[in-house]
Amino acid sequence: MTRLLTTVGALLMLGLSLDIGAALAPGKTTVLITGANRGIGLEYVRQMSERGWNVIATARKPGEAPELQALAAKHSGVVIEQLDVTDQAGIDALAAKYQDQPIDILLLNAGLTPTYPSAFKPLAGVDFDIAQQSFEVNALGPLRMSRAFMPHVTASDKKQIIVISSKGGSFAESPKFPMMYEYRASKAALDMFMYTLAFETPKKGVTVTLLSPGQVNTAQNPALAGIKRPGTIEVEESVGKMLEVIDTLTPADNGKFLNYEDRREIPW
Repeated sequence: MTRLLTTVGALLMLGLSLDIGAALAPGKTTVLITGANRGIGLEYVRQMSERGWNVIATARKPGEAPELQALAAKHSGVVIEQLDVTDQAGIDALAAKYQDQPIDILLLNAGLTPTYPSAFKPLAGVDFDIAQQSFEVNALGPLRMSRAFMPHVTASDKKQIIVISSKGGSFAESPKFPMMYEYRASKAALDMFMYTLAFETPKKGVTVTLLSPGQVNTAQNPALAGIKRPGTIEVEESVGKMLEVIDTLTPADNGKFLNYEDRREIPW
């Protein structure tokens, strides 16, 4: 009883509803997405909800995500939850809230990316506070989520953990320039965490796969809206092609890092 009251109290403190899974239709594929307020995460919500799937869309500040709120208003299977992937107590509370809900796809997308100008700073420009924050969000965040929601994934039909990584974390294919120190190191750490986890998941029947989304045009500066940098693709194309890859995943893809476009395995 004490444990139950503690969990309920934690939920109330976080402003989470106790009407657990009210909008989630039984018998449908259920996905939990982190970082669903914009960019790749928001587009995943859009395309998955259009398939009629249940989507638990999480964001640090849902009240500042009007496009996500509009999708939830349009699709009854979209539920918005507040979540910060660096907040262990919040993660545990959300996992407890959905403890009886199988999650077919745990889609770990939340990330901290450098702004375009700051990406090209050399050693003298490394921001150690940003480096620590990047590690917390990009590497430890997905590991925390995987641990908390492993029972939910194990109880589902698809049993998939999908992690959005980056070629920036690949020693073999990252840019051969002194740039993005903080971001690249955090993504390399993420890759190793998930690579290591993949040795543990087969006994649970769970497939862990990392995806590279390509160079996606997700400019956050309003002044750059509508301006496409050379070599980038639009978020709709990236997510659409990643979904095609996700649709074809099998247990043989456990522990692999795959390219969004051609399913090519990316070297670490």
